[in-house]
Order: sequence, then structure tokens, then C-alpha cells
Amino acid sequence: TNRWEPKMSKYIFTSRNGIHVIDLQQTIQLIHVAYEFIKDIVKNGGTVLFVGTKKQAQEAIQLEANKCGMPYVHHRWLGGTLTNFTTIRQRINKLKKFEQLEADGHRDTLSGKEESKFTKNLTKLTYHFNGIKDLISAPKAIFIVDINKEELAVKEANKLNIPIVGIIDTNANPELVQYPIPANDDAIRAIQLICSIMSKAVVDGQAEQVTIPVEKPEAVKAPEKAPIKDAEPKSTKAPAKKTAAKTTKAKAESSTEKPAKEEKKDTKSAKPASKPKTAAKKSTTKAETTEPKAKKDDKDASSEKEDSKKAKTAVKA
Repeated sequence: TNRWEPKMSKYIFTSRNGIHVIDLQQTIQLIHVAYEFIKDIVKNGGTVLFVGTKKQAQEAIQLEANKCGMPYVHHRWLGGTLTNFTTIRQRINKLKKFEQLEADGHRDTLSGKEESKFTKNLTKLTYHFNGIKDLISAPKAIFIVDINKEELAVKEANKLNIPIVGIIDTNANPELVQYPIPANDDAIRAIQLICSIMSKAVVDGQAEQVTIPVEKPEAVKAPEKAPIKDAEPKSTKAPAKKTAAKTTKAKAESSTEKPAKEEKKDTKSAKPASKPKTAAKKSTTKAETTEPKAKKDDKDASSEKEDSKKAKTAVKA
């Protein structure tokens, strides 16, 4: 009773022999509230980080976190686990690399000194990061055992506005936690009981999370398929109409072109009637041109005869 927190007075039932007795009726009600909160977080796809580094809580935290498949910290809270998560993630990647090398049998190829160095680094990384190696981003909520012991975790979570579900004893400040659970944080059985309830809330949330995605794909696929099916026939029918319109236009044009061609043919057939005149003219001109040629030939022949006669007379003389 000497180290109690006055802000916890509303959760204290009485005090006996210098020991405060917590009101369990309020504890049960607050456990139900925390249970529903954790369930909703997990149902919406969030993660819950289990934190408990004190000896009484280490086994319970590790066991219940592994049951529900959530990350946990049960040895030591490293400063910046939440606020400097990028650096923490680099160390986690290094741990996974070491585990992969060990699985591939890389340790057998190392010398004695290199092997001891390899195992030393691997054990150190697993000690600090084994519980959070599957944590990809900052959690949506944190469950903490003894918020006085995990002061750093509480500060980082409040700085990032991450809600906290915490077991608080009479010496803790309940205002630092959004979902307080008043209980004895030194009793192993009390810690195991509350941790198992939080683990069950996670499992129930995961069960509901599995049923929701089964309904969503059906609702999403139906509207996706319907517009595609409606759009395809329209796209196929539209060209058909266009092609039909084109064929009708082509037929109309061909029908209009045919009379024009027939008219052209008539005009062409009419033109040869005038051609014979030109042919007659050509024949007359040819005849006229041949007549002067014939006359010239007669003159030439007569002149040649006269010349021959003159030559003969000259010879006789």
C-alpha cells in the first residue's frame, strides 16, 4: 500500500494487512472490453504485439503468442522497436539470412573460428528478434504485461498513437493505457489467464477474418463479369451494323454508278457514228494527195521520153 498509485483508487476494492485488493467485478468488465477490441483489430486484418519481459510473463507471452500466430517480445524491449522500425527491420533481415545459410548447410563449410562467430551472431539475433521476425510493419495494437516494467514500449506506442491493452497493478498509472485491465501483474496464474483470453480474442478475430473474404470475392466478381459480357457483344454488334451500313452504301453507290456507266457507254457508242465522216474525209484527202503524185509521175515519164528521143537524134546526126 505504500507504493500505490492514487489514480488506481477506483479499481481497488479494499486493503488488508497493507495489501490492496483489486475489484474483480471491474476487472471482468474491462477484460470483456479488451477482448472485443482485440477481436475487432484482428478481424480487420491488424496485428497485435504481445509484450512481457518479466520472468513471470515470459513463458505465458511466448506460448499464447505462438498459439495465435502473433509477434511477441519476451526477453528485452529494444529502444526504437516501433519508432525506428526500419533499422529493426534490417536486423530482422540479417537474422533471416543467417537462418537461411544455416539451413543450406553453410555452417559445415566454415572453419572453427568462423563457425563460432556465426553461431554467436545467430544466437544474439534470435534472442532479440525471433519473436518479431514476421512483423512487417508497426502493429495496430499492443498487449503489455506490467506497464511499469515496459516503460519504453508504452512511450513508443503512445508516441505513434498505437492503442495499448495492459495489465496494470495498483502501482501503475491507468491513464497511460487505453484499455487497462486491473490485476496482479506478479501472479503467474493471473498473467496466464489474461494472456490466454487475449490469445482467444485473436483466434476468434482470425476466424471471422477468414469468413469475410469468402463473401467478398463473390460480390466483387459478379459485377466485374457482367459489364465485360455486356460490353463484348456491344462491341461485336456495333461493327456488324457498321459493316451492314457500309454494304448498303456500297450497293447504293454501285447502283448509282451503273446508270452513269451505261450513259458513258451510250455516249461512246454514239461517237463512232461521227467517226466515218472523218474517215471519209481522210480517204478524200488521201485520194487528192495521190492524184497530184500520179500527175507528177506522168510528167516525169514524158520528160524522160523526150530526153531519150533527143539523145537518139543527136547520135544519128
